[in-house]
Amino acid sequence: MTIHLARHGQTAYNHEGRFQGHLPVPLDATGREQAAALAEVAAGVEVATLVCSPLRRARETADVVAARIGLQPVEDARFAETETGDWTGRSFAEIRAEDPEGFARFERSDPSFRYPGGESFAEQSDRVQAGLADLRAQPSVLPALVVCHRGVIRLALAVALGDATAGGREIANASLVTL
Repeated sequence: MTIHLARHGQTAYNHEGRFQGHLPVPLDATGREQAAALAEVAAGVEVATLVCSPLRRARETADVVAARIGLQPVEDARFAETETGDWTGRSFAEIRAEDPEGFARFERSDPSFRYPGGESFAEQSDRVQAGLADLRAQPSVLPALVVCHRGVIRLALAVALGDATAGGREIANASLVTL
């Protein structure tokens, strides 16, 4: 029943502290190096299926991993990052100054938090859990590696550990977490 979750490599938006949401932001040079390092880590664990978010940064990372482990990535939109609505493209510093309470709720992945004009963490958690349940319902595809986003991993950990505070954990770019 093993599912590994991996965060995509770094983007310029990650480096600058900007909300990416569903924007098609590519990996930067550091992110491509991180993806290659993740591919080496992935080569050292058992993986039967490679799944990824359809967002560009996750797909690029998954393609690097795929080339190393010999599996074709299957896109699943349930593992996409949160739709960040009106905060998309804006800097963390800007939002922290404008809406300190909202930013604090974002930082700790408060389940009741909703991005203005976007998705709530509860809605995102529901779709992530549905994607994980579908993988678990197909033993032949396990163990699986899902290349996704920090928010996806944080919310999955919060449910897996039965601890809402786990949603506030930092997840480094190109890190691998096993559920």
